[in-house]
Amino acid sequence: MNKILENIQGDKTLWAVLLLLAGFSFLPVYSAASNLAYVSGGGNTIGFLFKHFIHLSVGFTFMYFIQKIPYRYFRGISILMIPVVMVLLLYTLFQPTITDSLTNTSRWIKIPFVGFTFQPSTLAGVILMIYVSRYLAKIKDQEIRFGSSIIPLWFPILSILVLILPANFSTTAILFCMVVLLCFIGGYPKRYLAGIVLSGLFILTLFILVVKAYPGLFPNRVDTWKSRVENFVDKENSKENYQIEKAKIAIATGGVKGLGPGKSVQKNFLPQSSSDFIFAIIVEEYGLIGGLSILLAYLLFLFRIIIISNKSETIFGSLLVIGLGVPIVFQALINIGVSVELFPITGQPLPLISSGGTSIWMTCIAIGIIQSVKCGSNQNELEDNNSESPLEILKETI
Repeated sequence: MNKILENIQGDKTLWAVLLLLAGFSFLPVYSAASNLAYVSGGGNTIGFLFKHFIHLSVGFTFMYFIQKIPYRYFRGISILMIPVVMVLLLYTLFQPTITDSLTNTSRWIKIPFVGFTFQPSTLAGVILMIYVSRYLAKIKDQEIRFGSSIIPLWFPILSILVLILPANFSTTAILFCMVVLLCFIGGYPKRYLAGIVLSGLFILTLFILVVKAYPGLFPNRVDTWKSRVENFVDKENSKENYQIEKAKIAIATGGVKGLGPGKSVQKNFLPQSSSDFIFAIIVEEYGLIGGLSILLAYLLFLFRIIIISNKSETIFGSLLVIGLGVPIVFQALINIGVSVELFPITGQPLPLISSGGTSIWMTCIAIGIIQSVKCGSNQNELEDNNSESPLEILKETI
């Protein structure tokens, strides 16, 4: 154990935040899992807790070993993995839809022998952000022309987003926003980015029109998106706003101090109490104090991300930290926003706290890469003319 602790590198504050979030997660997951246990687990809550422990253990193992890999290697890995994630997304797009009483329609791959499921869209998000960071670092000193960036940059981005879109609009929208943000920080011309945003809206509109005209053309969830937006806008007449109402009751019941660990009532009524709406259960049991503490932990995570990015000795490292770190905080804010009814239901988990293997694993892999940048494993192989940080580039582009 001492040897393992000695080999833990990177940002110590970031490690502390991660351990606090992961350690705390066992309390709300164990409490909220009681609903799932009695519905599908024969009343055995220990099994859900053990599964969450396995997911976190695997994730932190990934993080521990990835931090030791020089982050320059991920440039080549991203190029090799782009076609791999496309194949996986194609496979999940056309495989039979998985539907049960506990989860909505989703696209998963079942891992043989171990019984776990894997969602390729989360892996695609990590690979895509690395790929975009690599490209922006490569052209940082060049005159950027839109035509020359279509094939090497926008074609892979568009291909992956189009493959994710039919099954998961929220993930597609988050990835698109994060790619545009990263390109903006990386110095990509603003006039081109404006055109990309308009093109993205046009493609989304065209996709919806095609699906409405030919509903059986290929698998999609457009009707689900439509109902969620309608429920969010028309709250009084909505018949499917059950989860939001229960989440609001949980938050209101929690008050300042909360009901206490394990004493949530709404966990028995919220179908996704251990994943999508776990923040509502946290507030119900630990009150406003617990909810604000979780929010501050994610803000501290963001603060450390900015510091690591600004101190990186390569432009690729700086962009990589931003591209992998900011989406984690963004996802957390969306999850919290859904619980308090700021956004429609999206199905996005709370990073490192919600139950679920794929989200935890990909979050840990992303953080492992961030820690690798902090470690500076490749300090002796710096890129040419790379002293300018993305924060400085941001000032120049505004």
